[in-house]
Amino acid sequence: MGRITVFVYGVVSYAIFFVTFLYAMGFVGNLVVPKGMDSVPVGPLGTSLLIDVALLGLFAVQHSVMARPAFKRAWTRLVAQPLERPIYVLASSVCLIAMFVFWQPLGGIVWQVDSTVGKAIAYALFAFGWGLVLVTTFLINHFDLFGLRQVWLHLLGKPYRRLRFVEPGPYKLVRHPLYVGWLFAFWSTPTMTASHLVFAIMTTAYILIAIQLEERDLVDAFGRQYEEYRRRTPMLLPRLGRRPLPAPTTIL
Repeated sequence: MGRITVFVYGVVSYAIFFVTFLYAMGFVGNLVVPKGMDSVPVGPLGTSLLIDVALLGLFAVQHSVMARPAFKRAWTRLVAQPLERPIYVLASSVCLIAMFVFWQPLGGIVWQVDSTVGKAIAYALFAFGWGLVLVTTFLINHFDLFGLRQVWLHLLGKPYRRLRFVEPGPYKLVRHPLYVGWLFAFWSTPTMTASHLVFAIMTTAYILIAIQLEERDLVDAFGRQYEEYRRRTPMLLPRLGRRPLPAPTTIL
């Protein structure tokens, strides 16, 4: 594929992701979009639950398998290296779009916050979660994460170089602030329905598994540097009231 074609593919892939990301906010929060997570149930409870679990499972498998280094090495024997990340981003977006289209609301209320202040707090935490997700992607290089840096360097005829390991902002408090953002976004709601609870439980389980896989890859990639970071920085919950462990004096 020509450099311009690769670049256009990357830009289109990113554009689809960005629209999907915005729709996901409305879908999870039942805001603005025509079909939210808690729309009116249309099918039997058992069948609807199986469909929803299958949709979440499809996304989890795609998102994890395609992110593993072994898959990337095999995949880039078939596709150009600069396209690996944009294809991954597009595949993730397609899985999310499938979930939006085929999601089956379950009905039923697990809990509900009726007070105005309580609702405001729930929505504030919801917004905080989505905002934290977006901010952390820019702190670790948003454009590399979603494939734009790769296709841009390819367009310029420059080799791709892996980003160096850094600990910006919230990464000094926890190792995975992006996942913390997702947890806030998925659990913060004034009305917890059965649909939302299934979604929140399954995505939380996926996040905890994904962290283990991701950290294994990070140790392989950065070695002792990441081991030291993992030793002194908690995974998801910051050490409140305690000073963080000091960074190593040398970086290998």
